[in-house]
Amino acid sequence: MTSKPPNLSRAYSLSSPEDSKRLYADWAESYDKDFVGEQGYILHLQVAQHFVASGGQGPVLDVGAGTGVCGAALRELGISEIEATDISADMLKVAAAKDVYRSLFTADLLQGLPVADNSYGGIVSSGTFTAGHVGPQAIDELARVAKPGGLIALSINAKHFGSAGFAAKFETLNGSIYDLSLTNVRIYEVTTKGEHKDDQAFVAQFRKA
Repeated sequence: MTSKPPNLSRAYSLSSPEDSKRLYADWAESYDKDFVGEQGYILHLQVAQHFVASGGQGPVLDVGAGTGVCGAALRELGISEIEATDISADMLKVAAAKDVYRSLFTADLLQGLPVADNSYGGIVSSGTFTAGHVGPQAIDELARVAKPGGLIALSINAKHFGSAGFAAKFETLNGSIYDLSLTNVRIYEVTTKGEHKDDQAFVAQFRKA
């Protein structure tokens, strides 16, 4: 019996790290073409543009980097010191071929990153904080590896912002972060069709105290 082909519905129904690895192993080679390109996915561009417009600087860690589309967008906007991490070695193999990262490493964000405290001047994450992927508890790990004053910019699926506990999480972070902003953005181009064509996300930006 063959597994279902990789698609957004399958991604949103993930329930374990092993599920994620299997899905993205299947999807890695075609992801840029059949999802980013054909589905008009633009969330990575939104995150990169907001990060740069808010004064984000390197070195930057791209968390949940996937095939490197957010890193490539950052490079186009003038950020050169970028590293990547993802749970999927197969996705990072595709990302490495884009030649935008100075280093890449596999890691499970929920188990902790093999990175020292206060390592990065900026952190970005696009498409990772959403259904079936990573919840609000991982924000603490992003803050740990950011330098004091470092800018963190991450997308959070708007549909799950309240129900998955992100709103409550940010309330607990008073004092450990500052300059929090939440900007509502489209996940897909206005010409995209289908069930998810009007899906929204927040680009959450804040600095580590």
